[in-house]
Amino acid sequence: MIEVNNLVKRYGLFTAVNGISFTAEPGQVTGFLGPNGAGKTTTMRVLTGFSPPTAGHATVAGYDVFENSMDVRKNVGYLPENVPLYRDMSAIGYLTYVGEIRGVKQRKSRAMDALRRVGLGKRAKNTIRTLSKGMRQRVGLAAALMHDPQVLILDEPTIGLDPIQVLELRDLVKDLGREHTVLFSTHILSEAEQICDRVVIINQGEVIAHGEPVALREELERGQRIFVRTEEAPTTILSTVQAVEGVAEAQIERDAVIAIPNDIQQDPRAAIARALVENNFNVLELRPAANNLEEIFLELTRGSTEEDDIDDELAGNIESSGVDDDNEENEVVAESSVSETPDKAESEV
Repeated sequence: MIEVNNLVKRYGLFTAVNGISFTAEPGQVTGFLGPNGAGKTTTMRVLTGFSPPTAGHATVAGYDVFENSMDVRKNVGYLPENVPLYRDMSAIGYLTYVGEIRGVKQRKSRAMDALRRVGLGKRAKNTIRTLSKGMRQRVGLAAALMHDPQVLILDEPTIGLDPIQVLELRDLVKDLGREHTVLFSTHILSEAEQICDRVVIINQGEVIAHGEPVALREELERGQRIFVRTEEAPTTILSTVQAVEGVAEAQIERDAVIAIPNDIQQDPRAAIARALVENNFNVLELRPAANNLEEIFLELTRGSTEEDDIDDELAGNIESSGVDDDNEENEVVAESSVSETPDKAESEV
């Protein structure tokens, strides 16, 4: 189980995570959603013991991430967005090496079991550099499973994969969620709906929504701006939409009209549809303007100040410079985990 209470992480004057709280239950996949620079990876690094919190508390598998960092690491399997792998090693050799680092007994047997579990049993002796990106992601996931952790933390594991690889990895994550506490980060709401039992949405370092995926989408869509498109030009239908009861304002955006409800608890789409049909307009689309996570966040953060935009840019710079999810830092972490080289583990296979 993961419990986070008022967690804060600052880098100098910049606050990357600002007092977030949430829980991830055993036997469930909890989605951790947000746009780039929201603070997802920063939070995950705190939860895995890579980075200490500035304030607040978090426990993973019953251990405090600050006071019992080593115990947390023993009970967590972490798959970063950019998987740190020794690409000249075979898959089985790399996992045997990881098992040696973690003090796993019967390392070769456990490595083969992990590879079979992620569907790479027949690729055990392949050199990692010859594997596709999707297969390398699976090797990283197998490494996270080597010590049979209670908790799995997966940072955008499907990013950069082709559609078939994405579907296969989603099925694997759902299967793992039955036996582990899984925290799964993504910026794709539809993906969370398919995989996760619950989701937590974070933006600018703060939790802005949480709950079951379908209910959360409905809640986020309720009261949002309405996208209206007909066969007729938007200038032709603008006045009709503006006159609908329940519409506070309507404006033209590209080839459509955007209607803004005057009550966020009321959905004016039925009234808009009636008005358009009564005036003999041919409706092509009538939906919330936000129908995926990226659009929802544009809606939720619409009207933010210039200062907010600067903060977002700073958050992105921090992440890309290695504070959050830079591949180079992950490689350094992998290579600095032990003082010896992996040659011995490779030669044992």
